Amino acid sequence: MSRTPSPHFPTLEALIEHLSADPEREELAAELGALQSIYGDDAVRPWGRDSDSTSDGDGQERRRVNGGERGTIRYEVAVTISSSLDPSTTHPLTLIVSLPPSYPISSPPQLQLLSRYVGPYGVDAALFGAVLRTYISRDGVEWAPGGVCVFDGVEWVRETCARWLEERMSERRAGEILREDERADGRDEPEEAEGRVKAVEERVKSAEQLEAEARMPEGVEFVVAEPIVDRKSVFIGRACQITHPSQVSTILAHLMSDRKIARAAHPIINAWRCRVVANLHQDNDDDGETAAGGRLAHLLQILDVENVLVVVTRYFGGIHLGPDRFKHINQAARNALELGGFLDAPATDSLSGRKKGRGAHK
Repeated sequence: MSRTPSPHFPTLEALIEHLSADPEREELAAELGALQSIYGDDAVRPWGRDSDSTSDGDGQERRRVNGGERGTIRYEVAVTISSSLDPSTTHPLTLIVSLPPSYPISSPPQLQLLSRYVGPYGVDAALFGAVLRTYISRDGVEWAPGGVCVFDGVEWVRETCARWLEERMSERRAGEILREDERADGRDEPEEAEGRVKAVEERVKSAEQLEAEARMPEGVEFVVAEPIVDRKSVFIGRACQITHPSQVSTILAHLMSDRKIARAAHPIINAWRCRVVANLHQDNDDDGETAAGGRLAHLLQILDVENVLVVVTRYFGGIHLGPDRFKHINQAARNALELGGFLDAPATDSLSGRKKGRGAHK
């Protein structure tokens, strides 16, 4: 069915009313209302720049946005992201959502970054292209005909941009440290050099002291499942029995005292459930991998296991895995739970692993 281009809508309510009047697009109106309730009244608004002849500095970018199939609906979504390196600071991010006339029946939407900067860093071609391919990339969001999926795509873009920002920040910090070391090496007098050596020795001594203090509670032992490897990323699941919520922080501190674990991108993604008398206590932690802890908590709930702490360590291999990473995190946790006998089903040969008090991997 052919459509004429949509008129300009001054407000989101006008756009929703326009879509609601078309029985074939009522589902889009409902999706827009849901996005507004999730991100806020001012976060979603119609894309009002319909002219293809803009002459300002953004003209080329806007022509690229406005081009497309007749009858395409476009609107902006403004969200924020943060990096695990600086979680207290949020950065704005604006996307253009384009819905072709055949969405959601036979075509996915398309997302495009309107923001030229993510934090203080200019958006590069790789990130811009990754967002454009949100619904057609193997690492992006899976789309099935008939399914509304804008929210899933926006959240995937937020996670992707947050990781991209974190990588830029890490590169900058590493460069700053390297330059400081180079400057220090060039100007140190013997006394200054000796002072630096003593400072390093003090830090090492302090780390060793912390390691000695972070001992596993008596009688607690981790089971460690075999690593799951995908595109150079490694996921290692660990599980142990706990008898009181107060044990959790000590156990996690013990894991973090292992340098092999601590240097992972996400060392202690975890969830736990513990029953004390008649009260069930539970909690989880993403450890920088957004929503991963909640997924582990849901896994423990649907498996109906108690008095257990499950931890997944993820080593990043340099290639983004998209939604696959959550599948591997859950599978690594389940493998450890089954290996430790926390599930009804016995462990199989394919889930073989090893027991170690510290839970270090090879």
